[in-house]
Amino acid sequence: MTKPPRKPSKPLLGEADALRSRPRRRRDPAQPNLPLDPMPARIAPCLAMLKPRPPKGPQWAFEVKWDGYRLAIHVEPSGLKIITRGGHDWTDRFPAIAAAAAELGVATAILDGEAVVLDEHGRSDFGMLQQSLGGRGGRKRSSNAIFLAFDLLYFDGHDLRTTELSMRRHLLEDLVPAGGQGDIRLSEEIEADGDQLLASACEHDLEGIIAKRRDAPYRSGRLGDWVKIKCVQSDSFVIIGYERSTAARAGIGRLLLAARKGKKLVYVGGVGTGFNERNAYELRAKLDSLVTSAPAAAVDRKGAVFVRPELVAEIEYRAWTEDGKLRHASYKGLREGQDNAIALRI
Repeated sequence: MTKPPRKPSKPLLGEADALRSRPRRRRDPAQPNLPLDPMPARIAPCLAMLKPRPPKGPQWAFEVKWDGYRLAIHVEPSGLKIITRGGHDWTDRFPAIAAAAAELGVATAILDGEAVVLDEHGRSDFGMLQQSLGGRGGRKRSSNAIFLAFDLLYFDGHDLRTTELSMRRHLLEDLVPAGGQGDIRLSEEIEADGDQLLASACEHDLEGIIAKRRDAPYRSGRLGDWVKIKCVQSDSFVIIGYERSTAARAGIGRLLLAARKGKKLVYVGGVGTGFNERNAYELRAKLDSLVTSAPAAAVDRKGAVFVRPELVAEIEYRAWTEDGKLRHASYKGLREGQDNAIALRI
């Protein structure tokens, strides 16, 4: 499907005088106006399905995969809210994004996107984002995070979820123009072959790419309309303990990790890299408050310190070993409950 022209966009919503016919007689004041779509209090996000290779065909649009917190910005005449993937109100934690949303010049809207902190090379860094918020469970306000908008779900009284992605993007690009450098920016579509784009993303140390069907409506859940292809794998795992070290930062030599299998936790190995001085000491303090004598999963690690399975860590890894352990794992940070942190199921 060809992309609609960028201009004009407002007439698509019936707001241009040029598209309005002249009334034959004066409207009866007692006649009600056409009702607008009610604005949803929350929309569960559309989630990307993990695939090993990019899909083929002109029906697929590509974007960079950003590594941050999935958020929805709700703009209403009475105010605005920034809502996490798990449905929590984090408006006060992103004041710069909230201020930028108030300046969008629209009465009502719901923008879907990702809050990220970019490093000096323009790559999203989940660890930097967490630090800007004061770490897991912290209550700091992030002055560094920006919002990368990639979908528009509601606009000026109209629920757009049943319209195809190409039209939603057309309207979004009017609201958040490409090339902006403010606290709300457009996550731009990239015209490229999927395989070539993935190779380029991996070469530049990005997390991966996202492919989205141009003709698809917005459907909550992981239904295949959106696909993610990663340069390295990244998933969430429960921390069930750690091994001490006299040389490592904060004395954490290795975290012990578990995934969910049915109703149980299963030990999947450990991770001993990816810590910096600040997050190592914060993590050690959290772990020491959860120490227990009973391991949450069957694991034979002599001298390990076991903790209650309450912390969920985001872990990058290259592959799985034949006996079900992570290979070349690296710690990225702790996931928030408000971000709908759920450990991987195997």
